[in-house]
Formats: sequence, C-alpha cells, structure tokens
Amino acid sequence: MTEAILSTRDLSRRFGGLMAVGAVAIELHRGKLHAVLGPNGAGKTTLINLLSGDLRASSGSIRYKGEDITRLPPDRRSRIGIGRSYQKTNIFAAFTAFENCRLAAQSRAPRPLRVMSDALRHRPVCDAARRALAAVGLAERAGYVASALSHGEQRQLEIAMVLAT
Repeated sequence: MTEAILSTRDLSRRFGGLMAVGAVAIELHRGKLHAVLGPNGAGKTTLINLLSGDLRASSGSIRYKGEDITRLPPDRRSRIGIGRSYQKTNIFAAFTAFENCRLAAQSRAPRPLRVMSDALRHRPVCDAARRALAAVGLAERAGYVASALSHGEQRQLEIAMVLAT
C-alpha cells in the first residue's frame, strides 16, 4: 500500500480533565473514501479541528505527505492542501457562487491580501474558481447569488471554496 497522505500517531486532546480525543492513530490514503463515525460527544468534531489546526493537540503528531504539521497554524495547513467545511454554512450570501470561489482562490494567490485589486484580471484565480465549481457540479450556477442556491447547493459551494484554496 502507498504511504498515507495524512496520518496521526497517538493524537490526543484534553479539555481540563476530559479526554476528548485519546491516542488516535489514523492513516488516510489518496483515492480512498474515509469516514469518521460515532455518537454525539465521541470527539469527531474535535478530531477534525485537530487535523485542520483549529485546535492544538495536547499530545501526539499529525503528518501530511510525510511532513510533521502538528504545530502548523490553520492558514498554513490550508495553503498546503488541508481544508474543511463547517457544520454551519459559511458563505457570502450576497456574492455569486463564482465570487465566493474566486475570493477563496484569491487567498492562495501570491498577494492574497490585495482583495481590493481587480481579481478578474488575475487569470489563475478565476481559473481555480471555475475548476472548483465544475468539480462540485455548480459550473452552470456560477452566476447565481449564493442566497438563491438551495441548502444542498450552498454546501456544494462550500466544498468548492475549500477546493479553490
């Protein structure tokens, strides 16, 4: 079997005396479908927060493509390819689907903080947004205002935004 693209070893997170995630060891491989299952309170969200960098591990390690990323902040993890969506929809309702994706893609551009510049002239950003929308089946709805999309389409848009980064 190939090397895991994402793996953890003895990954743990404590909140005071509560062990929310205890010594988790996982290996995620490219091209395979993975799921995190468990009842409410089992630590699923905490595990995802650890992987994305939204929470720091109490102990253990996280490796991505062979590199230790345990101490990388969320923005650095996003730049190397680790993204996530949240339980609550997190989009700009007044922007079109394309604008939402373009803004996400712009965060990976060489000068991401130049948000006031004309992003339409930055072709790689626009291309990344279009590819992401196509990947989730929203290419035909790129010009729709996000608030006009169904809840399911808004979730697809969030995934496209993660892919665009």
